Amino acid sequence: MIAYSSLASAYDGLTTDIPYDTMLDFLEAILHKSGKRPETVLDLACGTGSMSLLLAQRGYRVLASDISEEMLTVAAQKTIHLANPPFYICQSMQRLRLPEPVDAVFCLLDSLNYLDEPTDCKKTFERVYKSLKSGGMFLFDINTPEKLKGLDGQVFLDENEESYCVWRAEFDEAENRCYYGIDLFRKRAALWERSFEQHCEYAYSPEQLCAWLKECGFSEIRQYGDCVMQAPRSGEQRIYFSAVKE
Repeated sequence: MIAYSSLASAYDGLTTDIPYDTMLDFLEAILHKSGKRPETVLDLACGTGSMSLLLAQRGYRVLASDISEEMLTVAAQKTIHLANPPFYICQSMQRLRLPEPVDAVFCLLDSLNYLDEPTDCKKTFERVYKSLKSGGMFLFDINTPEKLKGLDGQVFLDENEESYCVWRAEFDEAENRCYYGIDLFRKRAALWERSFEQHCEYAYSPEQLCAWLKECGFSEIRQYGDCVMQAPRSGEQRIYFSAVKE
């Protein structure tokens, strides 16, 4: 089953611990420190639109894209009440094509790791570069190789009153990929309905990503620890990047 198809309707209820406000505060701090005051923002791989909603509430004009129709359906329902709802686009990251360039592109929650072919990651960087206005900024994060390798053999449980989710992780050293087998149980009246998805994340090194950004024409490439305005420490689990289109 395609990733985030059956999981879409349960995603928000199982991820209430994601600190979207803190993440956006951090990203805005990077933008402001660089002298950027974006008006239009693309939320790339927007998922169920939680960050898109927050961006719109803070006054940005938001475009949001994702490959999952099911996730976009949830996102649209979540933001339909806004006076300035995001403009949603269903497309893959490596085929990104916008109706107009934007001032900033956000790609968060290790969405780039889901591009499990390096050529697709390179293509995404090229598409993002073309989608930005001159001087625009690209901000994204990754799960580091250290984190993905450390997940090997781990089992995680997430649950609420309506859903029960079991994640099993396995890291393949030869492929440099982490596979997640996800069993989701949704309550349907007196019964529970089971579905299964397999997710895959590629373990990109920061050095690889910085080199590809430079090849695309990005400059002022910087790395940060997890929501801190400091360089990543040894063994960092999540790294944020910022890069500017000349």
